[in-house]
Formats: sequence, structure tokens, C-alpha cells
Amino acid sequence: MAHFDLPLNELRAYRSSSVEPEDFDAFWARTLGEAREHPLAPRFDPVDTGLATVDVYDVTFAGFGGHPVRGWFVIPSGAAGPLPVVVEFIGYGGGRGLPHTHLLWASAGFGHFVMDTRGQGSRWAGGDTPDPVGSGPAVPGFMTRGVEDPDAYYYRRVFTDAVRAVEAARSHPLVDAARTAVTGESQGGGISLAVAGLMPDLAAVAPDVPFLCDFPRATTLTDRHPYREIGQYLHTHRGRVERVERTLAYFDGVHFAARATAPALFSTALEDMTCPPSTVFAAFNAYAHGDKTIEVYAFNDHEGGEAHQRAVQLRWLPERLAS
Repeated sequence: MAHFDLPLNELRAYRSSSVEPEDFDAFWARTLGEAREHPLAPRFDPVDTGLATVDVYDVTFAGFGGHPVRGWFVIPSGAAGPLPVVVEFIGYGGGRGLPHTHLLWASAGFGHFVMDTRGQGSRWAGGDTPDPVGSGPAVPGFMTRGVEDPDAYYYRRVFTDAVRAVEAARSHPLVDAARTAVTGESQGGGISLAVAGLMPDLAAVAPDVPFLCDFPRATTLTDRHPYREIGQYLHTHRGRVERVERTLAYFDGVHFAARATAPALFSTALEDMTCPPSTVFAAFNAYAHGDKTIEVYAFNDHEGGEAHQRAVQLRWLPERLAS
């Protein structure tokens, strides 16, 4: 796949046409307020994994609606704290998987909290968190579940879970709450941007080829899934475009980016048809904090930088999480 989106010089100036709802802040304040009426009740249960260099905890905490959400907490073996913590969110269709697949950040001396994604985890990494909330008719996948009503939309629950995951990570006695970073690839990158806009006291944000950004462009530029789920829904449910667009505006990474208060390291790939580079630059260009940078992988698709991007993050994050 050759380059298909805007030239790089135009990407660096591109702005999204997504219209921010007037009650965006009120909507999210109400949503998080309702979630916090439920006790967070974080539980960290030690797990014997056979790994000698890390200690692993099986985590459960209360997310949206008080629903139990699972995760892993991985720390350097015998760590005494206080530790900076990296909270990671997972890509589309995946779950928290197995603990031995999450060794990078603990190996760098950080605490690593991995949030399971409700209802997902049956495509490429297993998950353990059900989504007990139903929805009306939807295209297979998650993008259109409840998509005609912001209160019912699937990602309202997921983004709320993510904020609560950060709160759960910070509750552990070995964690230095002031040194918290969030990260993730694709869907995980989009979730990390949402958290960046909803939590004003993060130390760093590292969204990697982020999904869930600039819905107006993404849903009309690429026919690759998962964005195509929205087009398929509207192909069948004619006449509901404005209603769906209104819902998606409450979940657009562009609007969360405009509220972010932490340094950020983005990445994008110029041949990425899953999360087109213009949609990533839309969030990057809207990102409010001045300490921001973006790594551009000119001849990669949605895999982006992979291990090369991890190496960049390993150089970048310690400076932001230093004591």
C-alpha cells in the first residue's frame, strides 16, 4: 500500500472538522461522577507465574456502573517503591492476555498496570471482563453498540473503566501517583487520549497509532475495519447519520486531546489505512500541551513502529517519570 492520505506537510497543519458538543465537559463530569458513586474496591491478588524478575498481581476493580474490570499489575521483583506507573490499554479485539506478555515496563523499573477491555479479548489475546450492558441492533464488533445515544454508547463504559483503572493503579502502596503515564496501541492509544483529556494530573501520555480520532474523516476515508463498522451501520440505518455523528463527537480523541495537560509522544504510519495518518495528526495538532512530539513511520501500515517505537518510548518516558 502506497501513501494514500495527505502529504506530510499538509498533515502537520491538518485540523479535524469534528464539532465538539456544547455539553462535552458536563457529559463526562456526570459520567465519571456516577462511576465514582461506586466504591473502587481494587483488589491485587498475587499470582505465581514462574517469572523470576517480576512480581505479578491479578487485579479487579469497579469500572463503569460498578462492574468488575480485570487487569494485571506487574512490578520488578521485590520492588520497595515508590514506583512510577505505566497504565496500558489494549488494541481492538484483544484482552489482557497472559502476564508474561507484559514485561517491558517492569523490566525498565516501572510499575505496569494493564487494563482488560470489557467485552473484548477473543480475537488475538484473551480477555476476562464481560460487558453486562446490552444495546440495540449493532454491526458485529463494538463500534456501533449503542451508537445512537451517547449515554448508551459502548465507549462511554470503556473510557470510564480506563479512568478508574488509573485510579486503581494509583491506589497500590508501591505506586507514586504523581508519576503516572498512560499508553496503548490503536484502540489503546485512543483510550489513552481519552484519559489524557479526563484526568488533569498525568505525567505523560504515549498514544501509539491511535484509533478513535477524527470520526468525520476516518469514517469516510477508509473502508477498513473497525471504522467501517460505522459505515455498515449507516448503510442499513439510512437517515440516522446526524444522530450517530452527534454520539461519536462525545468520544472523539480530538476533543480529549484539546484538554490534555501532560507531555505526549504520538506515533503514526503513513501507509496506515486502519487509523489513517490524518486522523492521528488531527489529535496531535489539537493536543493542548506544548511538550508533544510525533514519530512518523513513512512506509508502515497499522503495525507502525512496533519495537522501534518501544525503543523511542524507553528513551522518552523515564525523563517524564523521573522522581
